[in-house]
Amino acid sequence: MNSYLHDLPGGTNRKAHLISGVFVALLLAGVFWFGFSRLGYRFAWSTIYEYRLNFLRGYGITLLLSLFALILSLLLGVLFGLGQKSRFLPYRYFSLFYVELIRGTPLLVQILIFFYVIANAAGLNNRFVVGVLIMALFAGAYIAEIIRGGVESIGESQRETARSLGFSPVQTYRYVIFPQVLTRILPSLAGQLASLIKDSSLLSVIAIKEFTMAAREMNANTFSTLEAYVPLAVGYLLLTLPISRLTRLLERKFSYET
Repeated sequence: MNSYLHDLPGGTNRKAHLISGVFVALLLAGVFWFGFSRLGYRFAWSTIYEYRLNFLRGYGITLLLSLFALILSLLLGVLFGLGQKSRFLPYRYFSLFYVELIRGTPLLVQILIFFYVIANAAGLNNRFVVGVLIMALFAGAYIAEIIRGGVESIGESQRETARSLGFSPVQTYRYVIFPQVLTRILPSLAGQLASLIKDSSLLSVIAIKEFTMAAREMNANTFSTLEAYVPLAVGYLLLTLPISRLTRLLERKFSYET
């Protein structure tokens, strides 16, 4: 809540906004309470306690998998985002082919083909490593398009000005283009990174024992569906909310660059 209050104009009544935020939160809580009360479902939360270790291990694997995939996908995004503007034609067309192929096919199909065909042919048997590579390749294509769009949004006059000042292409991107692009793409980038964390749940189809698979195992053994999936939703929310918070902090920090 504080992150939203900090974004308000200086003369805005923050107390009124705080009250409004609390009111909306209570309203949503009331909607959920009404729905569950009408359902007449009796929660057996003791079941969660019995499977707590499985949940914690799965949550830890999801956290590590998402962290490594986030870092690698950012590198791939920069590499292939700039590659689409490269004068070296093989690099450019490879970047274009990669982006269109990944964005044009379902993630589930990519997981199955990469794991059972490509990884198997390469002798790569570590499911965790394969999962990181799959998610990084998937998210990297979308990040590449975000970066490409951000770079193209910078006017050509700024590049010409940089060249007139004697900047090399690398210096132009470092000191002129990238600082502005970073501010412009942060919201889209945060959304994509949050989606990567949630999409990692599909890796359960190749038996990676991450958070979603822990919930599925509990549901299969106890038939406690809501007890399994409500904590799952809360767990993913705890992973994605810090990304939104960090993005807002970075937006304020780099706002002077535009």
